[in-house]
Amino acid sequence: MDLILLCVFLPLVTVAWGQYGDYYYGPYNYGDNDEWVNVYRQGFNFQCPHGQVIVAVRSVFSKKEGSDRLWNYACMPASQSLGEPTECWWEEINRAGTEWYQTCSNNGLVAGFQSQYFPSVLDREWQFYCCRYSRRCPYSCWLTTEYPGHYGEDMDMMMYTYDYYIRGATTTFSAVDR
Repeated sequence: MDLILLCVFLPLVTVAWGQYGDYYYGPYNYGDNDEWVNVYRQGFNFQCPHGQVIVAVRSVFSKKEGSDRLWNYACMPASQSLGEPTECWWEEINRAGTEWYQTCSNNGLVAGFQSQYFPSVLDREWQFYCCRYSRRCPYSCWLTTEYPGHYGEDMDMMMYTYDYYIRGATTTFSAVDR
């Protein structure tokens, strides 16, 4: 779930299409490339500021660091067409060492992640922080094709068009590859 889950996290990230507009926004500012939200083999909790959602995910893999990844995220305010956030919550935990697929319940959008590393399985468990907005997002969801082809590849996924959102993710796990 850790590397494979996270590596495949991008590949299977579900995206929702918002209401209006196709406005292009340039590359997101993650800050300094050395500013990661975690260190290898440690847990982390990342939440966007209120009213913002995750729009970009960057990750690098290291086999020598316990087959773990460093993570970085970028946030952006949700479209005004969605209204204001009405509630936010933590979804159920996706356990380490298993395959999983999850989207935010109640039409929520991903606004954060919480993760803990487990050295016994060289994998991470994940929990999504989701927010629902006052106006329902009319969307059709699909799994993005922006993902590493191999579990050890670096990844950098961005929503290049405004009104596209991350709604969830899926992963694979291999006891052989870890």
